[in-house]
Amino acid sequence: MIVRWESDHDYVLVHIHQDMFGDWIFSRAWGQIGTQFGGLKHRLADDHDQAMMWLGDEATIQSSRGLRKVFEVDAESAEGQAAVLQLSLLDNA
Repeated sequence: MIVRWESDHDYVLVHIHQDMFGDWIFSRAWGQIGTQFGGLKHRLADDHDQAMMWLGDEATIQSSRGLRKVFEVDAESAEGQAAVLQLSLLDNA
């Protein structure tokens, strides 16, 4: 699953996925739109339910900060796979 929140200047993107060992990874990227400022953090969840709980927490936090959800897609869908490809391109930037 990929979810993105934005304000006029900031963004937060969450990607929940399984790695090749079957572990659930909760990745969170954030920054200022149009700049190089930001960060990336990965967390290992105990299971899918915990990763989804963290996603719910993130949605609450971003809503309270005034960010709005602009994108949500299941990573297994065609649209989600295209989004994951775009994320992988960022690794080489």
